[in-house]
Amino acid sequence: MSEAKSAESRPYHHGDLRRALVDAARRLLEAEGPSALSLRAVAREAGVSPAAPYHHFKDKAELLDAVAQEGWEILGQQMSDAKAADQGLHQLTALGIAYVCFARDNPALYRVMYDAARDKEMLPAGMQDNKDSAYCMVRDTMIEHGADPTAEVDLELATVAAWCGAHGLAEMAGFKQFEHLKEQLGGERAFFDAVFGHMGLFPSMHGH
Repeated sequence: MSEAKSAESRPYHHGDLRRALVDAARRLLEAEGPSALSLRAVAREAGVSPAAPYHHFKDKAELLDAVAQEGWEILGQQMSDAKAADQGLHQLTALGIAYVCFARDNPALYRVMYDAARDKEMLPAGMQDNKDSAYCMVRDTMIEHGADPTAEVDLELATVAAWCGAHGLAEMAGFKQFEHLKEQLGGERAFFDAVFGHMGLFPSMHGH
């Protein structure tokens, strides 16, 4: 920690400072939870003056929005990597597993992402029209594996269903009641895979 701080006490370019503050906020969030987050605490964690965060964020809510946005970007990247590493219809399950693993590995960040969305009653801007977003990746992968792109309502509902399935599994994945299933199936990933299989989220695409 002290090494990071001494490296970070040098002056920042404007964009770098914003990035450093968001990174510091993520570290605090995972270590101590959202209640520990304040602009002053984030400045201290980043090794900058208490006034520095106010150049970028008017209050804690704005900082949390920036952290949430970064969370969605990281999620999208991890899902993209998972898709690239798999082939065929299993790519859809790979996307779901990447989503659940992201939630498991970044529990506080994951919570903030959904808290921010609930407060605004919507997912982040661009979620449904930016092809690199996690949401569009699920929809487009369905099309690649046989979903009808002209059946827009069905496609949207299928994407929402897949998203809800992954979100539900992410919420429950760590429950102790499932330990015996993980053991029987050969590990956590195999458990996730099997659960997605039983959700039957992609029935119209089976056989492609």
